[in-house]
Amino acid sequence: MKPLEGIIVLEFAQFMAGPSAGLRLADLGARVIKIERPVHGEAGRQIALKNLFLDNSSLVFHTVNRNKESYAADLKSPEDLECIKKLIQQADVMTHNFRPGVMEKIGLDYEKVKMINPQMIYATVTGYGTKGPWVKKPGQDLLIQSMSGFVNLSGNKNDDPVPVGAAVSDIITGSHLSQGILAALFKRIKTNQGSWVEVSLLESTLDLQFESLTTFLNDGNKKIARAEKGSAQPYLGAPYGVYKTKKGFISLAMGSLLKLGEVIGCAEISIYTNSDAWFTKRNDIMEVLETFLINKTTQQWLDILEPAGIWASAIYNYSELLEDEGYKILKMDQKLKLLSGEKVHTLRCPIRLNDKRIFSERPAPRVGQHTEDLKKEFNL
Repeated sequence: MKPLEGIIVLEFAQFMAGPSAGLRLADLGARVIKIERPVHGEAGRQIALKNLFLDNSSLVFHTVNRNKESYAADLKSPEDLECIKKLIQQADVMTHNFRPGVMEKIGLDYEKVKMINPQMIYATVTGYGTKGPWVKKPGQDLLIQSMSGFVNLSGNKNDDPVPVGAAVSDIITGSHLSQGILAALFKRIKTNQGSWVEVSLLESTLDLQFESLTTFLNDGNKKIARAEKGSAQPYLGAPYGVYKTKKGFISLAMGSLLKLGEVIGCAEISIYTNSDAWFTKRNDIMEVLETFLINKTTQQWLDILEPAGIWASAIYNYSELLEDEGYKILKMDQKLKLLSGEKVHTLRCPIRLNDKRIFSERPAPRVGQHTEDLKKEFNL
C-alpha cells in the first residue's frame, strides 16, 4: 500500500509547477483528478519541447501527468460548477495556479471552498505572490530565473547571463508545494481542519539560491564574480570547476588544493599554501590546472584521482549516461502505453519506499477521459 492511498486531489493547475506536485502525490498513491477545459484541456497539453506530441498532447504533458484522471468541466457553466462543488465536498486537496483574482470570480477561492469543505487542503501556486507590482507578470520559468538573479550563477566571468536549461523554477516550486500539502495533511490528522498552502515561483527560486544569497547578504552585497573559465559556483575557490582534458572534460569539486597538486604531480600549485588564496587567486590556479589537465584523458585522471579520494567526475552527455552501468542499475526507465498505442519512454518516481522503486500504473489521460465515470462514482 502506498502512503497516500485514499487521498483525493483535485488538480486545477496547469503547465509544470502545480502538475509536478500532483505527479509526486500520484506517485505516492494519491488519486489525482485533473479538472480541465472541455475539448482542449489544460494549456500545458500544447506546450512542447522539440514539437514532440503523442496522442494529441505534448510529450511534456505526458511526462508530468501520469497516474492522473481527467474530468472535463467548464467553470463558467453553473451546472458544471455545481458538479465541481460536489466533488470538492468529497476531496482532500485541491491545487491551482490561476492568476490572483480568477478563483475569486469563479467562487472557488479559499474562503468559499473552506465553507464547502472545512477539511480541504487548498494549495496554490503564483508567479510572484498575491501582492505588489509584479503580481500581473507572467509566471514563467525563464522569466523567474532571470528576475531572481539565478542566471548570474552559471557561466564564466565574461559570459552573458546563463539560464539553466531545465525548468528548475517550476520543479522546485512543485516540490515545495507537495511538501506544504503533506505538512497540511499531517496537521489535519491532529486538528481535523484544512489549511491554505501557498508557494510562488519567485520565492521558491530564491530559496533554491539560499547558499548564494546568504553569502551575498553577509558579504557586503558585493557583486557576484564568476571565475574566468570553468566556473561552477561563483563563491567557491579553486579547484572547483570544469576542465578540458586530452579526451573529454572533468569536473573537480571542493577539497584540498595542496593534496590535489600532490596527487596529480602539479608542483606549480604547491605554492598556494594559504587556503584564502584558493579563492582570491582562483583564476590563476584554474589556469594552471587547465594547462596541466589537458595532458591526459578524463579516464586517466579519474584512475589517479578517485583512488586518492579526490572528488572528481567525468562529464557525460545523455547517451553516455544511459549506456553506463551506474545508470542502468538504478532502473529509472519506464514505458507507458497510451490509448493511441504509442508509448511514452520516461523516468520513474525517484523515491523508494521500503527499498521498492515506484513505477507508474497509468499514462496521462485524454481530456475528459474519466468524466462520466467520476460523475457516477461521486454522484455528481
